Amino acid sequence: MTAIPAVASDVPEQRSDEPNAAPGAGWRERGRALVIRFGPAVWCYAVLKLIGFTVFMKLLSFSGDYLKKHPRFGGGANPWDVLASWDGWWYQQVAEFGYHPALIPVPNGPVGFTIEQNSAAFFPLYPGLMRGVSDVTGLGLYGAGMLVSVVASLFAAAGIYAVVDRLAGPRAGVIAAGLWAIAPGSGAEWAVYSDSLFVALAAWACYCVMAKQWIAAGVVTLVAGLNRPTAAALIGAVGLAALVELYRRESGVLRPLAALLMAPVGLLGYVGWVGWRVGEWGGYFRLQRDSWLHYFDWGQGSWHAIRGVLLGRGDYPFAYPVPDLLATLFVFTLPVLIVLLIRLRPPLVLTAYTLATIVSVLGSLGIFGNVSRYLLPAFPLFIALAIGLRKLSLPVLVTVLTTGAVASGWFGGYVLFELGVP
Repeated sequence: MTAIPAVASDVPEQRSDEPNAAPGAGWRERGRALVIRFGPAVWCYAVLKLIGFTVFMKLLSFSGDYLKKHPRFGGGANPWDVLASWDGWWYQQVAEFGYHPALIPVPNGPVGFTIEQNSAAFFPLYPGLMRGVSDVTGLGLYGAGMLVSVVASLFAAAGIYAVVDRLAGPRAGVIAAGLWAIAPGSGAEWAVYSDSLFVALAAWACYCVMAKQWIAAGVVTLVAGLNRPTAAALIGAVGLAALVELYRRESGVLRPLAALLMAPVGLLGYVGWVGWRVGEWGGYFRLQRDSWLHYFDWGQGSWHAIRGVLLGRGDYPFAYPVPDLLATLFVFTLPVLIVLLIRLRPPLVLTAYTLATIVSVLGSLGIFGNVSRYLLPAFPLFIALAIGLRKLSLPVLVTVLTTGAVASGWFGGYVLFELGVP
């Protein structure tokens, strides 16, 4: 359903749901229409992201700390190597060797059982694309991974624009894409990480639900389930929207039912495959818990981290002072952003997806300083901000976003990669 503005001043501008090309137009005309429609949002995102990325790389060069660290853990021979460390190293291992080495049991590990080189925690879509792009282009896995991430981030910006344009008009859509470029945790968008690819799929899945393109929504959600375990939030949101649509019968029965059935296939398929290889149906979750200490703990880990930050103590797992402080401040803004989003009465799929993402992130034990990165998929949180910022004049808006872009090079990139563990 279409959003109902909360106040008169929030009345959306005329939106542009479809490219301005005639139904019989050729591919050139359609391509031109797509460029006209999505070009401003993609350019806004790309320029702001490039500013932040440049600041991030300069800070890495100024510090020189990467020279003292292992290439797997935030180090390397030059600043660019940092972008392929941490999770990026694991994705390269999967792309090059596959999963077989990761599924060899090693006795007497943590909690009595672990998996050597537990790459099974990393879903196959992103490393599979890395390998495919590398084979086609001749780029190494690092270059292929960066190319996939950058291109996916542009599709994510276009998807965010499409969602917000449908709710509040094209100007708000462009601003929302720009806000995602400078969001906390945005340093992972241009790195050998799967975050941009997932957000691209999530944004377009939400748009397809809003446009009642149920088959497309089911297919895109299925693919997203092969990219990250956090696709569970998207699957739940798409499934809930499909159930409501089945109840209302506005789109018939077959298409919403198909979306409902297709959405979880990717995630369940990969988790089931890992369980089969390990010899235990819950094997994936045991790998996550025993080898990575990552599991749903009903928010206890987040609570202990926030309490430790507020009391100035580091007596909680995975303590990193600066990232944890910024993560705590971000968590404190979540109630405000949630209320502002709900006040706009957005479509059910956006509300359910955002809330489920927040619950899954704050309810799981992990590196608390990564909260800002883990919440990158919750792009609907920026919709109310985009609607408010669209009232600014162009010079003021450019100043605000550019300043945010410069600052994001530090809090969105350097803090995560060098002062914490992304």
